[in-house]
Amino acid sequence: MTQIQDLGEKVAANVERVIIGKRQEVRLTLVALLCRGHLLIEDVPGTGKTMLAKAVARSLGCSFRRIQFTPDLLPSDVTGLSIYNQKTQEFEFRPGPIMAQVVLADEINRATPKTQSALLECMEEHQATIDGTTYQMPEPFLVIATQNPIEYEGTFALPEAQLDRFMLRIRLGYPSQADEQTILDEQKISHPLDDLKEVLDVSDLREIQAAVRQVYVDPSVADYIVRLVNATRTHPDVYLGASPRGSLALYRTGQALAALSDRDYVIPDDIKVLAEAALAHRLIIKTSSSMHDIDPRLVIAELLNTVPVDSSGSAGGIRDGAPARRSQAGAATRGAAGSPTR
Repeated sequence: MTQIQDLGEKVAANVERVIIGKRQEVRLTLVALLCRGHLLIEDVPGTGKTMLAKAVARSLGCSFRRIQFTPDLLPSDVTGLSIYNQKTQEFEFRPGPIMAQVVLADEINRATPKTQSALLECMEEHQATIDGTTYQMPEPFLVIATQNPIEYEGTFALPEAQLDRFMLRIRLGYPSQADEQTILDEQKISHPLDDLKEVLDVSDLREIQAAVRQVYVDPSVADYIVRLVNATRTHPDVYLGASPRGSLALYRTGQALAALSDRDYVIPDDIKVLAEAALAHRLIIKTSSSMHDIDPRLVIAELLNTVPVDSSGSAGGIRDGAPARRSQAGAATRGAAGSPTR
């Protein structure tokens, strides 16, 4: 796992030449990329959402396309369409901007639900069915969508099915005063993005994505994930809790975060770090609770403090071929169980 950590640090350092002072957010972006997931960035304009997507694409040498979502955007403008060629007297498929390795869906909530739904198959199954023909997305395939949480005029809220397709949701936030001063100095003459070079080959990225799936998840850690997600479904302030896709998102992102931390096993603290980004956008708060400023992030924070890490009924013997990892992960679980509010 040392190689994955080194390569991850290399990519993160390259991206941070453009995105100043957002180490954790860049790290979560890499986690989504290693898990073959998608990322939703919800923040006000001017905080670097587009620059983050461009910096990731350039660091990996991936093809990059930007889709500006507007109310008049059609599904065919996203996925592509077949055009009749009078010379050949045949229909030719013209791929849309979604057929790229890194796709920026800018202001995704400005498109109509019909256009938003065009992304569902692409994001979940990495394919698009157009005029009865199925076209595969390129690999790797990462959708980074942005939306402004403040402005609601002329927007269409993302439906639950669309939100559930995003593995993680993050917020960049405003930089600190020192970081903002650094940004001014860095862009005095030119933008750092102009000189950004590729630091990781696409073929190496595919190998890393496959290696992340081999990170060991102890049964007690998987049990903690399931109990945490189930708690969102029974919370008194939650109308609709996280789906099993949320459990799988925590499982996969936990593997990626462990690999980036130079571990070949997942510990409960990995799950705690990722819980808000992986689950908060999947929760629907009851209207009566939202009137009292109950936020999904507050619900997740409460559950992290109340759901115990260890369960007396959890079990699981040492897996063949991984006794050391089972012992280390179990020890980490027992250590965290004594302080569930960590």
